Amino acid sequence: MFHGFNTSASALTTQRLRMDVVSSNMANADTTRAALVDGEWQPYRRKMVVTQPNDKSSFAHFLNQAKTGKGTDVGHGVKVSQIVGDQSPFRQVYNPEHPDANEQGYVQMPNVDPLREMVDLMSATRSYEANVTTLNASKNMLLKALEIGR
Repeated sequence: MFHGFNTSASALTTQRLRMDVVSSNMANADTTRAALVDGEWQPYRRKMVVTQPNDKSSFAHFLNQAKTGKGTDVGHGVKVSQIVGDQSPFRQVYNPEHPDANEQGYVQMPNVDPLREMVDLMSATRSYEANVTTLNASKNMLLKALEIGR
């Protein structure tokens, strides 16, 4: 009865975390000293959220059930499996007066692309809004079902 609520709740939590990670990436877009590695400062490395289903069933499993009409399994939502660092190379910016510039005058800057981050933020926001709509629809259906008993 509450599968819809649980699924929407897990999706809302996941999308909220995605928005938090994007915010962190944008806040550190110019951070040249994020981690001390082997005695040298490294720039901030963009972070990404990796998600997976809460259960082990695949989409093909649910599709086969729908085609055959057997089984009543439903999905169990989504969860964040890990937050990983983007391994793309850092940007090189020529700025010889910067305190972190190398001998050639280049500064390693984070691999954060504000445009990509805004697209990720819009995607997470739209997914969040869609899940709120789904949650409200489930709530309204349950309320209508309770009114039948009056």
